[in-house]
Amino acid sequence: MTDVPATMPQQAQSSPRSSLRELVQATEIDVRLFGMVVALIGIVVGFGLATGGRYLEPANLITLSVQTAAVAIIATGMVLVIVSRNIDLSVGSIVGVLAMFYALLMTRYLPDLGFPLGHPLMWVVALAIGLAAGGLIGGIQGFIIAYIGVPSFVVTLGGLLIFRGMTWVLSSGASVSGLDPTFFLFGGGYTGSIGGFASWVVGIVICIGLVVLTVYNRRRRRKFGFQLRPMWAEVLIIVVGVVVTLGLVNIANSNLWPPALANRYAEENGITVPAGGLQIPAGIPWPLILVMVVTLVMTFIAKRLRFGRYVFAIGGNPEAAELAGINTRWTIMKTYILIGVLCGLSAAIASARLNGSTLDVGVGYELYVIAAAVIGGTSFAGGIGTIPGAVLGALVMQSLAFGLSFIQLSSPVQNMVAGLVLILAVGFDSWNRRRTR
Repeated sequence: MTDVPATMPQQAQSSPRSSLRELVQATEIDVRLFGMVVALIGIVVGFGLATGGRYLEPANLITLSVQTAAVAIIATGMVLVIVSRNIDLSVGSIVGVLAMFYALLMTRYLPDLGFPLGHPLMWVVALAIGLAAGGLIGGIQGFIIAYIGVPSFVVTLGGLLIFRGMTWVLSSGASVSGLDPTFFLFGGGYTGSIGGFASWVVGIVICIGLVVLTVYNRRRRRKFGFQLRPMWAEVLIIVVGVVVTLGLVNIANSNLWPPALANRYAEENGITVPAGGLQIPAGIPWPLILVMVVTLVMTFIAKRLRFGRYVFAIGGNPEAAELAGINTRWTIMKTYILIGVLCGLSAAIASARLNGSTLDVGVGYELYVIAAAVIGGTSFAGGIGTIPGAVLGALVMQSLAFGLSFIQLSSPVQNMVAGLVLILAVGFDSWNRRRTR
C-alpha cells in the first residue's frame, strides 16, 4: 500500500511527455528534424501574424522558396564536406564568380563563337561550362586540402577572397545583364514555373512515390527480419505526406500570373480573355524542381553509393578509414569537386533571377549554407549528417531572413539573428553529443 501513492503521481506526471515521445519514436522520425519542422511552422505562423497575413500570401511563399533553392542546393554538398571533418568558406564567392561567368558567357564569349542569344543550345553550353568550371574550382581547392595538407579553413578562406576579387576583375566592377531566354527560366518567376497542370502531375507522382516507397521499405524490413513500424504509423506518415504535398501544390497554383502578363500571353496565342480576366496559375518554380532532383540524387549518393559511405567513414574515424583501405585523400577531393558543381548550379539560379549578375551575388551564402547544414543535424565533429535535414535547415534560415526583411529590419540585424541561430545550433549539437556519450 505504501508503494502505490509514490508510484501514481510519477506516472501521472510523466505520462503526457512519455506518450508524445513514444508517438514520435513509433513513427521513427528523427526528433531533431521533427523539432525543426515545428520551429519552421512557428516561424511562418509568427511572421504571418506579425504582417497581418501578408507573409503567407502565395506569391510571397513562392518567392521565399525560390530564395531558399540556391542555398539549399549548396547545403546538400556542404553536408558531405562537414561530415568529412572539413569546411568550405568559399561557396558564396564561387557562386558570385560563376554567376558573373554565366552572364559574360551569354553576352560576350559565346556570341563571338557563333552562339547568339536565343540559340537553342546556348543555355546548354553555358550551363555545362559553368558546372565544369565549378567542379574545377572545387577540385583545385580539394587537391590543396587533401594532397598538400593545407587546412580546409585556410584554403577556403583564401578562396573566399580570391574568387570575390576575381568577380570584380571579370566584369571590371560593372554589372552584366541580358541572359539567354531559356536560361532565364532557371530563375523561377511567373514564366519560370512549370504551370498548374504540370504541378498537379508532379504532386501526384510524389504522393504515389511516397506510398510505393513506404510499402517497399516495409516489405524489405519484413524480409530481413527487422522490426516493423506500427501500421497506424505507416498510414499516418503517408496521410501527412500526401496532405502536405497537395497543399503545397495548391499554394503554388494559387500564385497567378499578373493580369497584364496574362493578357499579353492571350494576345500572343489568340486566346479570348474572359470577362473576369485570364487566370493562369504559375505552379511550381523550376528552382524548386532542381532542389527536389538534387536532394534525391545527393541522398542516393550519401546512402547508397560507396563514395557516400566512405565520406561518413572518414568523418567517423579518419585513421580507421585509411587502415580499412579507403583512399581518404581522393574521397575528400571529390567532396570539393561535388560542392563546386553544386555551386555552379546555384549560380545559374542566382544569375537567372537577376537576368545577369552583379558584384554582390553570393555574398553571405557561406553563412546560410553552413548554418543550414548544422541546423539540419550535421555535426562539426564529423560522421553525422543528413541531406534532407540540410534542405530543411536552409528553409528555416531563409524563412527567418525573409520574415525579418519583410518586416523591414536591416541586413545587419538579419546577419545578427543568423549568427545567433548558428551559435545556438552548434551549441545544441555539442551539448547533445556530450549528453549521449
